[in-house]
Amino acid sequence: MTIAINVENLHRGAKYFMDTGRAQSATEALEILSSFGLRIEVGPEITTSRDHQIALLTLVNCARRMFLGGVYVVALPPSTQLLAHLVSTQTLNAAVEALGGVLTNAPVATWPSALIGSVASRERNRPVWQLTWSGWRGGVICQGQHRLPEGSSCGLGPVVAAAACAAEAFLFHAGDHPMAGKRCAGVSLWRPGATWLASDDTEPSITYLPSRLWLVGLGNLGQAYLWMLGALDYANRREVELVLQDFDRIAKSNDSTSLLSHLSLVGKMKTRAMSTWLEQLGFQSMLEERRFSSYSKRAPDEPAVALCGVDNQLARAYLEDAGFEWVVETGLGAEPSAFKNFSLHTFPSSRRAADLWADTGNVTAAPLGPDTLSQPAYHTEKHPSLDHCGLAQLASRTIGVPFVGLLAATFAIAEILRRLHGGIAFEVISGCTAALEDIETSPVPSSVYAYGHTLANAHECTSPRIRGKVPGPIPDEP
Repeated sequence: MTIAINVENLHRGAKYFMDTGRAQSATEALEILSSFGLRIEVGPEITTSRDHQIALLTLVNCARRMFLGGVYVVALPPSTQLLAHLVSTQTLNAAVEALGGVLTNAPVATWPSALIGSVASRERNRPVWQLTWSGWRGGVICQGQHRLPEGSSCGLGPVVAAAACAAEAFLFHAGDHPMAGKRCAGVSLWRPGATWLASDDTEPSITYLPSRLWLVGLGNLGQAYLWMLGALDYANRREVELVLQDFDRIAKSNDSTSLLSHLSLVGKMKTRAMSTWLEQLGFQSMLEERRFSSYSKRAPDEPAVALCGVDNQLARAYLEDAGFEWVVETGLGAEPSAFKNFSLHTFPSSRRAADLWADTGNVTAAPLGPDTLSQPAYHTEKHPSLDHCGLAQLASRTIGVPFVGLLAATFAIAEILRRLHGGIAFEVISGCTAALEDIETSPVPSSVYAYGHTLANAHECTSPRIRGKVPGPIPDEP
């Protein structure tokens, strides 16, 4: 028996197995995901460290959307105080459950494990990933390898580590990479492309955070931006002003890809659901509930920096026409061979957005691959409720998994943070979550970030370059 699916309830991760022919139907694709699971073991740091809690909550939130067999958190101390305020609960235990995790003392023995903090797994026959981070760097290592310091990172490092772990776990379960579970995987957001496990004396403490941003699109990428902003350790979130622009409502399919979507929110405007989450965390938000188009214009007193995350070529082409001073745009791959890929562009740059995304019409779905409709999961007899157009629309929807959007979002937020701290600026960053060691970048000159900033919570600043200075470029060494 097949599941009656349509574009509104399609699980975007299951679509990968439909599009490749590995599943004969939507039901079989969901059964494959239901065999995926992850157990998470935590060390004593979880009770006192905000960063370790961020790593746990991010991994649970991301993994439960793909691993339908379950995400089990093992032996979490009861009534642990919530230090990472990403969920409106009093305890970490309640936050884990609210995000879809299962608290247990009896994990499934056949699942791979993720370790957060000082804990040793007894697993010998399945992969074990140790999450680790330091400052702007994060990722996973194999059990027993040397961990990074895992000190305060303002929230950036543990999100990167959790996203890398989710990516490796998916690759392992899907059988997409022979080294998944047998290698280190991570990135440096201070120097993308550099060896992330190596210390970097030029890496500053994160002291300044953006205070005024306009988010264009609140789907997979837009919600990942918000999660990343929520993870940052703002000294005063009331000083942050966010404009949220989207015209769409949350659909059931969004639960499979978007970090702030839940089945209980289906039917609600994305702007209002995201605004409610932000207000609960202490942020200020304003809503713009219409499509981003050639008619979209920023007023002089509104945020000058845009974070764009829309799957629409025409909207991207208008990014430099709305009056923003600076734009960070990210995009994701779509087809089976590319859905793990991401890219980032900043504007102004050497090429205009209108030239990169020429006017080809309102493109909201990926073009059909040559063999998509011929796959068994799309045979007409398996979709009696869909006519030919409905079936073509279903097949044209993109494959989506949350860890790709989350990693893209970390690069987008880090682009702002680097410019706030005088680091290298980039006009293009591209990579693949299956090969994080191979990030391609194109640097660009930049001036002082003058679009609104506020302070992070006070932590020891180890870099004399930025102590007591207004954000701006770091002069070249003599």
